[in-house]
Amino acid sequence: MTRLLHWLLAAILLSLTLSAREKIFVVERENSALAVIDFNLKVNEIKDMHNFNHAVVKFRDNDGYVITRDGYVIKFDPLKEKKLKEYRTSKSAIGFIIGDNYVAVANYDNKTVEILDRDLNPVQSIKTGSRNVGIKEYGDKLIFSCMDNDEIWVMRDTQPGKKVPHFVLEKKITDIGKVPFDAMIDKNLYVVGLFNSPDIGVLNLDTMEYRKVPLNLGKKERILKVPHFGFWSISGKYFFIPAVGNRKVFVFDHDFKPIKTIEVKGNPVFTALSPDKKWLAVTFSGKDFPYVQIVNAETFEIERTFKLPGWVLHVRWSKDTPHLYFSVNTANMVLAYKTSDPDPKKWWKHFEWPVPKPSGIFLFEAPDVKKRPF
Repeated sequence: MTRLLHWLLAAILLSLTLSAREKIFVVERENSALAVIDFNLKVNEIKDMHNFNHAVVKFRDNDGYVITRDGYVIKFDPLKEKKLKEYRTSKSAIGFIIGDNYVAVANYDNKTVEILDRDLNPVQSIKTGSRNVGIKEYGDKLIFSCMDNDEIWVMRDTQPGKKVPHFVLEKKITDIGKVPFDAMIDKNLYVVGLFNSPDIGVLNLDTMEYRKVPLNLGKKERILKVPHFGFWSISGKYFFIPAVGNRKVFVFDHDFKPIKTIEVKGNPVFTALSPDKKWLAVTFSGKDFPYVQIVNAETFEIERTFKLPGWVLHVRWSKDTPHLYFSVNTANMVLAYKTSDPDPKKWWKHFEWPVPKPSGIFLFEAPDVKKRPF
């Protein structure tokens, strides 16, 4: 029996050794630093990261990248938690994507989209004459929206498979609506939000057909923080789209037929969908910054309203464990709530980490290591 027990313990320890761990990287908005949370502890900071007021972190393979408000792209090692290289693409950057062999940065200030290789060497500069947003990739295509020109540009890589790409303009869609501000992509559909039009735009990237889908916005309220789109707003059945200046989240099916308008507490900023597609976490701006509402993504009913101890600037669902992370900026903390109970009213605070002025939460997991079987 003792030998069997030792064997079982050894097997458990081996499985834990082989399993991946989800490392959490949190933007410290005022400190030009990236906090690292690992093994449920805040273990490190990556410092000297420039203006972090609107910093975004992404991962590809075992590489980490950041863009900063003042136009720097920074490459870092998420395993060793070490800054590797930086390159300034402009005075103000807003979004970026990482391809297999490139990094593409959408800029505000110098009105270009800059193409770098994966080691941040400049490859190509695409002049647009506009601030650029909503940058995405689809096969050999690069897609972005021009905020000042009310256009969508579709670029095509003329040398796919080569060490570096070279993009040419394949299609320019004009008069798409007033002031595109962000976009999401699902399969062959590029969906763009329009700040000054009561619509969203949908571009089929296979046929290049564009159409506007009307939104029942009603009277706009004052906007303190622009809504953000992303992959987390798309389920197998629905698109969840936060309204601009209204206390609503719109639900469409994948043919963009309207399904439901969810009335929420405030002007939504993020609509973050859980990995199992069951729950939608909605954050707000203005006086409703401390609140997060949990919506049933099938019935569209609001199941719980959290009031956190400060302004919530970001939320993120764990992909590894049953947790929902809250970035509580004015309380200098990141919280993790346990979400394993099927009733959101029974979710409870599991961890609390001190992080000065946190905003974006980003998750990294080494792709070549098995996940834990949760």
